[in-house]
Amino acid sequence: MFPLHAHPEPDALLDGLDPEQRSVAVTLRGPVRVLAGAGTGKTRAITHRIAHGVASGVYVPSEVLAVTFTTRAAGEMRTRLRALGAGGVQARTFHSAALRQLRYFWPHVYGGEPPQLTESKLAMMAQAARANRVQVDQATLRDLASEVEWSKVSNVRPDDYEKAAEARGREVTGISPALVSRVFAAYEEVKRGQGRMDMEDVLLVAAALLEDERVGAQVRRQYKWFVVDEFQDVSPIQWALLELWLGGRDELCVVGDPAQTIYSFAGARADYLRDFPSRFRETTTLSLVRNYRSTPEVVAAANAVLGTGADRGGAVELRAQRPSGEAVTYTEHSDEVAEAEAVAAEILALHRAGTPLREVAILFRINAQSEAFEEALAARGLAYVVRGAARFFERAEVRKAVTLLRGRARGGEPVAPADLVAEVKAVLAGMEWTEEAPAGRGTRRDRWESLQALVTQAEEWAVSPLLAVGGPGGGADGEVPSALNSFVDELDRRASEQHAPVAEGVTLATLHAAKGLEWDAVFLCGMQEGSMPIVYAEGPEAIAEERRLLYVGMTRARLRLGVSWSQSRSPGGRATRKPSRFLAEVRPEVASDRAGGPRKRKGIATCRSCGAPLSTTAERKVGRCEDCPATYDEELFERLRVWRLERAGVDKVPAYVVFTDLTLQAIAEHRPTDVRGLLKINGVGRSKVDKYADEVLEILDRERPKK
Repeated sequence: MFPLHAHPEPDALLDGLDPEQRSVAVTLRGPVRVLAGAGTGKTRAITHRIAHGVASGVYVPSEVLAVTFTTRAAGEMRTRLRALGAGGVQARTFHSAALRQLRYFWPHVYGGEPPQLTESKLAMMAQAARANRVQVDQATLRDLASEVEWSKVSNVRPDDYEKAAEARGREVTGISPALVSRVFAAYEEVKRGQGRMDMEDVLLVAAALLEDERVGAQVRRQYKWFVVDEFQDVSPIQWALLELWLGGRDELCVVGDPAQTIYSFAGARADYLRDFPSRFRETTTLSLVRNYRSTPEVVAAANAVLGTGADRGGAVELRAQRPSGEAVTYTEHSDEVAEAEAVAAEILALHRAGTPLREVAILFRINAQSEAFEEALAARGLAYVVRGAARFFERAEVRKAVTLLRGRARGGEPVAPADLVAEVKAVLAGMEWTEEAPAGRGTRRDRWESLQALVTQAEEWAVSPLLAVGGPGGGADGEVPSALNSFVDELDRRASEQHAPVAEGVTLATLHAAKGLEWDAVFLCGMQEGSMPIVYAEGPEAIAEERRLLYVGMTRARLRLGVSWSQSRSPGGRATRKPSRFLAEVRPEVASDRAGGPRKRKGIATCRSCGAPLSTTAERKVGRCEDCPATYDEELFERLRVWRLERAGVDKVPAYVVFTDLTLQAIAEHRPTDVRGLLKINGVGRSKVDKYADEVLEILDRERPKK
């Protein structure tokens, strides 16, 4: 833009900015809050603000610290600042700035070298778990590590974890909050004993060093002007560090978008952005609203999904600047395979019409949803890149599962097609796969989803015409091989086709991994209830964050946006899925609306008593609000509980393993008369029907009035 080492005139730095960006660039004294909508040029605005401040003599470059959240964003900011004649400004991530200060001041305050920064918590976490006699696998270790990370960035100490976890609805599958607290404390002891620190310690130790008056004074003499990007993602420890840098001053400019708050589960607190004016009474609030990224059609859809008034949470309403383009499409498919095939066919057509594959993305809620799209793209020879996760067949749990299935196929008796699914489930049960998904989010849930995808593949293969001829290659001398052998061969075929080297390809990514990116064409797939919002999103705040996540996905598209969902997981499955409730205001009527019944509204589960939307799993399971009176026979519920206790004693398992209280309430409320009705109850799967259906239906029949 300007010659290297040039000193541009201040007014020249304002050329080419829109009115709102110009307002940001000329407001040089803090405190300033910039509400910047998606695609509105926030990086352009704040880098021009910094450069304008330097060029006009208000800022000394070495006294400015610009902070963001990723090394990529920090690098982009440094590049732009150099081009604008402000190359002496420090642009860093929170961790980079804190680590630099920690390494400089540690010897002066404590003497010697600081603890060694560790790249992974897992080895120390395993030692801490063993010290508490907790047997865990790699997935649970990663979940424990994530929980410790959340605790530390939230300024929650081990002794306070149990209370904080219960208040915030945190959980690690299979481990009580009290035990997590003890493992957390043991982890800290192991880490100290090894002379190490983790990434969260970098922020905590830097903050502790800044509490020293000499250190704090020296840092505050160095930095007098602060800019923080993506401020909606600030955590409590980052806010504490920022307050120490400021030292009571208010020369701070923060930039963020309430509509892109999607990391609360990791400790981010959007209230620092929302409540900024109450913390700094002289705050100037500016807004960036002109969206230069997306067509008016995409912008209108995203605005509508986010809602109006209080539902927007203070987010700006975007105004599109591009010319009009194609209408946003909303498509319902019979199953996930049909959805993947249709999307891949559309991408092939786009590519043949001239759209580079690098300008196309398929976005979904969780990584396990990628497999069907990988298969469909590979079948058409379309290259792809999985962002933020391994390709499906490269995931550790999938590789292990395929190895176990191959071993069973080679070493066991031939498996008939009718027994294939049961055989696959038996093998995967050895990897802790269960009929029902584990509660909550985390690595264990992700691992279950990957294994469940293999079960779905087995169900599809069991009815595939190719199975009858032994797979793609057929059997020797017309002999039909074991169904398990042919299934493993099919998995090997899929893996080999999907592992080709990729130079350029379609991006496959979760909605979280897509934040900060953009493409010409975006396909949001799997946008049905249970996936969007995700099934474990509990309460209004979690549901609102899921809505924002969908908004983030929609605003990644420049020219073309397609939204789709499927009525069932696999071909031939029960068509019980509904489109996401968040699409109710933008999509046309589809087949599932007409089949929804009286208690569904545009895919939204509503209370059978008052008609209000149901926001938690517990409410959806029993079909009514928590505050509404029970509509089931409480005496019948108690008889079911007595039966459950007796059956649990016979099976030597905890009572909740038979059925949870919520499932028993739902059974008492719906009073199914046969197996089909029982299967419609949330929490009742095929395995539980096989074990308990006769006894449960007998109890219900006894309680039914006789004619």
